Amino acid sequence: MDPVGLQLGNKNLWSCLVRLLTKDPEWLNAKMKFFLPNTDLDSRNETLDPEQRVILQLNKLHVQGSDTWQSFIHCVCMQLEVPLDLEVLLLSTFGYDDGFTSQLGAEGKSQPESQLHHGLKRPHQSCGSSPRRKQCKKQQLELAKKYLQLLRTSAQQRYRSQIPGSGQPHAFHQVYVPPILRRATASLDTPEGAIMGDVKVEDGADVSISDLFNTRVNKGPRVTVLLGKAGMGKTTLAHRLCQKWAEGHLNCFQALFLFEFRQLNLITRFLTPSELLFDLYLSPESDHDTVFQYLEKNADQVLLIFDGLDEALQPMGPDGPGPVLTLFSHLCNGTLLPGCRVMATSRPGKLPACLPAEAAMVHMLGFDGPRVEEYVNHFFSAQPSREGALVELQTNGRLRSLCAVPALCQVACLCLHHLLPDHAPGQSVALLPNMTQLYMQMVLALSPPGHLPTSSLLDLGEVALRGLETGKVIFYAKDIAPPLIAFGATHSLLTSFCVCTGPGHQQTGYAFTHLSLQEFLAALHLMASPKVNKDTLTQYVTLHSRWVQRTKARLGLSDHLPTFLAGLASCTCRPFLSHLAQGNEDCVGAKQAAVVQVLKKLATRKLTGPKVVELCHCVDETQEPELASLTAQSLPYQLPFHNFPLTCTDLATLTNILEHREAPIHLDFDGCPLEPHCPEALVGCGQIENLSFKSRKCGDAFAEALSRSLPTMGRLQMLGLAGSKITARGISHLVKALPLCPQLKEVSFRDNQLSDQVVLNIVEVLPHLPRLRKLDLSSNSICVSTLLCLARVAVTCPTVRMLQAREADLIFLLSPPTETTAELQRAPDLQESDGQRKGAQSRSLTLRLQKCQLQVHDAEALIALLQEGPHLEEVDLSGNQLEDEGCRLMAEAASQLHIARKLDLSNNGLSVAGVHCVLRAVSACWTLAELHISLQHKTVIFMFAQEPEEQKGPQERAAFLDSLMLQMPSELPLSSRRMRLTHCGLQEKHLEQLCKALGGSCHLGHLHLDFSGNALGDEGAARLAQLLPGLGALQSLNLSENGLSLDAVLGLVRCFSTLQWLFRLDISFESQHILLRGDKTSRDMWATGSLPDFPAAAKFLGFRQRCIPRSLCLSECPLEPPSLTRLCATLKDCPGPLELQLSCEFLSDQSLETLLDCLPQLPQLSLLQLSQTGLSPKSPFLLANTLSLCPRVKKVDLRSLHHATLHFRSNEEEEGVCCGRFTGCSLSQEHVESLCWLLSKCKDLSQVDLSANLLGDSGLRCLLECLPQVPISGLLDLSHNSISQESALYLLETLPSCPRVREASVNLGSEQSFRIHFSREDQAGKTLRLSECSFRPEHVSRLATGLSKSLQLTELTLTQCCLGQKQLAILLSLVGRPAGLFSLS
Repeated sequence: MDPVGLQLGNKNLWSCLVRLLTKDPEWLNAKMKFFLPNTDLDSRNETLDPEQRVILQLNKLHVQGSDTWQSFIHCVCMQLEVPLDLEVLLLSTFGYDDGFTSQLGAEGKSQPESQLHHGLKRPHQSCGSSPRRKQCKKQQLELAKKYLQLLRTSAQQRYRSQIPGSGQPHAFHQVYVPPILRRATASLDTPEGAIMGDVKVEDGADVSISDLFNTRVNKGPRVTVLLGKAGMGKTTLAHRLCQKWAEGHLNCFQALFLFEFRQLNLITRFLTPSELLFDLYLSPESDHDTVFQYLEKNADQVLLIFDGLDEALQPMGPDGPGPVLTLFSHLCNGTLLPGCRVMATSRPGKLPACLPAEAAMVHMLGFDGPRVEEYVNHFFSAQPSREGALVELQTNGRLRSLCAVPALCQVACLCLHHLLPDHAPGQSVALLPNMTQLYMQMVLALSPPGHLPTSSLLDLGEVALRGLETGKVIFYAKDIAPPLIAFGATHSLLTSFCVCTGPGHQQTGYAFTHLSLQEFLAALHLMASPKVNKDTLTQYVTLHSRWVQRTKARLGLSDHLPTFLAGLASCTCRPFLSHLAQGNEDCVGAKQAAVVQVLKKLATRKLTGPKVVELCHCVDETQEPELASLTAQSLPYQLPFHNFPLTCTDLATLTNILEHREAPIHLDFDGCPLEPHCPEALVGCGQIENLSFKSRKCGDAFAEALSRSLPTMGRLQMLGLAGSKITARGISHLVKALPLCPQLKEVSFRDNQLSDQVVLNIVEVLPHLPRLRKLDLSSNSICVSTLLCLARVAVTCPTVRMLQAREADLIFLLSPPTETTAELQRAPDLQESDGQRKGAQSRSLTLRLQKCQLQVHDAEALIALLQEGPHLEEVDLSGNQLEDEGCRLMAEAASQLHIARKLDLSNNGLSVAGVHCVLRAVSACWTLAELHISLQHKTVIFMFAQEPEEQKGPQERAAFLDSLMLQMPSELPLSSRRMRLTHCGLQEKHLEQLCKALGGSCHLGHLHLDFSGNALGDEGAARLAQLLPGLGALQSLNLSENGLSLDAVLGLVRCFSTLQWLFRLDISFESQHILLRGDKTSRDMWATGSLPDFPAAAKFLGFRQRCIPRSLCLSECPLEPPSLTRLCATLKDCPGPLELQLSCEFLSDQSLETLLDCLPQLPQLSLLQLSQTGLSPKSPFLLANTLSLCPRVKKVDLRSLHHATLHFRSNEEEEGVCCGRFTGCSLSQEHVESLCWLLSKCKDLSQVDLSANLLGDSGLRCLLECLPQVPISGLLDLSHNSISQESALYLLETLPSCPRVREASVNLGSEQSFRIHFSREDQAGKTLRLSECSFRPEHVSRLATGLSKSLQLTELTLTQCCLGQKQLAILLSLVGRPAGLFSLS
């Protein structure tokens, strides 16, 4: 009997336990590995007697403490076939605290050495800091090699074959199929790179385990980050690497260390590299410094793997990162152990900033179809159920999509292994519709047949929930009751490991086999435990965004908890939950209803892309059609998913929800890392109308999967695949699939780096897509020859209406003919024949090849191509390299290309010499409407009018034009044409050639010339004036901004006498605006069709030609007397009638006198206007004198001393009355006599207007006194002159002395009017109207006296003159009644 048996005090019981365990040594070895993860089971123990070996192992378990010992006894009773009487004795003696001897516990605690890993000796007290021993290099090398061998041996022992748990097949722990690994070029110095890992992934370049590390010196990044969502197998891969190294693979590394952040997070002090390697992993047997020196020297052959970087605690407070993360940062940056290789695994999220920007990012994308099949084959190897499992997976798409996650694939295989023997084909899969029921069936599979340990499951679920709430994933024996540890170990729900928190500080830690399992058990507890009410339950039904906030340094642990709660809310799970709840079905039903109700509220909210995916997972798990329909109908029409990773399972779940939607939907995936086989999840989704992907992760494998899905989307109208790494192989699959989607209206392959041949392959499908409206191939770097081939496609394809290429842009726009659904469903060959038939119909094509590096030979090829094509709406070749010759060729071909609107040759290197060639080339083009050339702005644009046969108008107008053609061919008005040669640097030496080139265009229609912005100067203006008669009848000529002097400007006035077509000359001297224009009125009449009835038309046009006045408008010009004299002398020979409009800042009296003195020399002048011109106070008298000096002046109008207008009689008109208006001229009393004297020289004045001046009462009195001398026969207006009642009374007193006055009206109110009407002869009766005069009592007698003297007054009206009853009585008593009407109001 060993010492433990003696101290237990029960010899028979101990012996029975030893004999029982001797029968199953492998089971005992497995439990030793579970409870003592670092226990050495090497070959030295195998030499012992089996019974002695069992006793040794029991001793090691016993010294760990009561918790470990009790858990082990519970495992013995639960898993082994123990007789009932022995089980009772074991549980009663060893299964509880009172059965554990305290003395033995003390003895066990006195042996800490046994707790250490075999070979992990207690470290030297001054590890890493002791004085270096003087040893020879050979001895140092031997110590290092001994440690490296110890490291490899320890790893080999750790990864020996594990014993499967209850209900598990033998292959459960042995199957390994590597998931899809895709390398990315990360850019971690941006937040997006840190969160996404990068989107620049080369598709098709699968990374094997051996390819994860590039070990060439100074080649490739030293840090590798393995990104994958939960369940993708990151931890499994990390251990796989360690196992492969232990087996002799990965020979590039002498040493490999594997750490888990979930354990490292427990360390609270700062560590040195030697402490990390030796205290927390494996310690050398001696001389730590020598071993560490060797590792430092050969750091490039050391690999450090850190699992679970996302679980690293990052306080981000004033103290900065935690101690372990600080050490990790120094290792990554090479400040510690420089040259070593570092690999970290993490879920996609906010990665710490310590990762270098050049770190290699590798994405774990789970399983595709072949990998799932491979895993199933390995799992069920040599089992009769293998074929059945494969059939079940192939026939069930939902289960197959779940198996894309390796962890779920393992669970699914375990469930199938359990279900297949007892169910008919197809029935077992029906029990695995979603992730929740997968885990539910796994729990049932791991439980003893016919017995579900309800209380243990709920208690373990409570532990799991408590851990999620506190962020705890590692538990110790004190956290879990021994029976629960035994339960978890028996059913493979818990895993154990050694936790090292420092030198000599180790203990066994426990964790759930996977985080999702912890979440599932927590969900079971929430749904079935009586301790949780439904109000508490609903607090856990939330949607977690996959966008990690900047302030959130750690990903949540309960991401799948809401999904499991939703899955358990399914009616299918109610029996299972009711059993767990001890038959309390009502409570379970109430909780399930509460979860569904929360999901209904969430379904109606506006959610971000990540939360939409989470909601779809939850709703899909419930298997509630009504909830799925509500969710699907509530999704927005435009559903974007931006910058977060998506798996095939995510898209499959979204597709399941969309099946319940009636309306179409647009899905936009922008910057989302997608697995290559993701599009397979969209098969048969008929609700998708627009589908767009933009991600560098999309490549050939993705395109191939997409090509299989596209034909199944019956409502798909827009397909976008941009920013990907697709090549010819991927495009070939899509090209084959596109003709099977005849309903497509828009396809985009932007920014995919496609080759020329691939682009040509894509456009071959255009005839096979009858409804296509847009094809976008931008940002694909094609060459010029390929571009010309695309132009040929645009010319020959009957549905293309525009090809637009500009630098990176390359877009086809199409106008498909209207077709019915039945036509679209016909065979492709029939559709092609229809396309050829409809292509024969007329169409118009727009071709824009901008900045495409086209040269002269390309222009020749393009012309030959376009001559064979349809009518062209527009051709834009701007920004190329055609130069003079290419521009000439295009101009010559313009008349043959049938261009309806525009030809743009801008920015093609055209020179001044090339301008002449272009002008000559277009001289014979009848349809040219405008040519604009500006060499400074690099503009060369041709605008065209419709050809005559294409113009459609009324039949009457066509007949009228035919009659004009027959009767007056020489007078037929032709179409208008504009030639704009602006900012071309043209000088006098260029004009002769230009005019020769333009001469051919003049006979084609009314020509508008624009030479503005050139450098003609005075010499050029003079030379052009000589050449203009040879150009025929122009409609306008613009000479603005040509640096002309005042003499040159005035010299242009001679053109009125040399150019019959010139009717208006507008000159703004300071702004250098000079415009010569023809008769606009008659041209507009022809353009609008407003012609008089024929045959009077020709006569009418001749009359218009004679009566339309010529106009000279001269503004912003210094009008000095010499300039005015020269101007008037030049205008003598100008045919009339003539209108002269002058404008300057100020016109002196001398200049005004000079101008007025020249008026008799201009008999053809019909109007002289001085607008916006400052005049002196003397100007009213100078202008008034003109009425008598120049008999042709019939009206002078001066307003505010800034606007003066003189109207002249024609030579045919007889001299007659004239009028003068001098309003707002500040005239006062002192000016009245002079003005009246000047007006008295006139023979007959029909009107004199002196309103708005400053006459006042005194000025008015003076004016009334002078009235008899002024020959006024009409109206005298003195309104608004600040007059009072005195002026009204004086007017009354003056009436007898003015026999020609027939009516006078005065209003001193708001109207302020004072008007006197005269007649040519004396009037027998007079009318007087006084309004609002506000007479006072003292005015009554004077008013009566004036009325009494006005014997000729026949009508008197007093309105609102403030006369009371008494004053009226006095007035009436003093005045005799007038002969006519007397009105008071």
